[in-house]
Amino acid sequence: MSSSDPFRYEVRDNKTYIWDAFRKKFVFLSKEEWVRQNILYYLVHEKGYQSSSISVEKQIQVGNTRKRYDAVVYIKEKPWLLLECKEEGETLNEKVLQQVLAYTSVMQISFLAVTNGKQAYTYDLQQAKWIQGFPTYPNELTF
Repeated sequence: MSSSDPFRYEVRDNKTYIWDAFRKKFVFLSKEEWVRQNILYYLVHEKGYQSSSISVEKQIQVGNTRKRYDAVVYIKEKPWLLLECKEEGETLNEKVLQQVLAYTSVMQISFLAVTNGKQAYTYDLQQAKWIQGFPTYPNELTF
């Protein structure tokens, strides 16, 4: 929370909230939320993703269960990348991967990514392989 920190905060009842530009409201600043906000900031400001194409914390039906995904990046209104965020100390293991894979059963995506802020793994579903970092956001000419 330094002067170079790009985020806005609010304290209510001794709890810190962070402004979520995607949901257009202050949300409780959990450890997982900190990772989500920083990764989304990185994707928009460093990787050139369109902020208007990012959906955060929406409910979907997976089998008989309602789930909430962390973030989905859309290309021309089609889901393109599913992002699952975990808090920094959480290990990215098979359990996390199974959670994300369950979402792909109801969403036709090109990429799925998991991160804990320190590590990030992205799987290219079309190429069936793991890639380094996050995929390049396609511009109008590549689609």
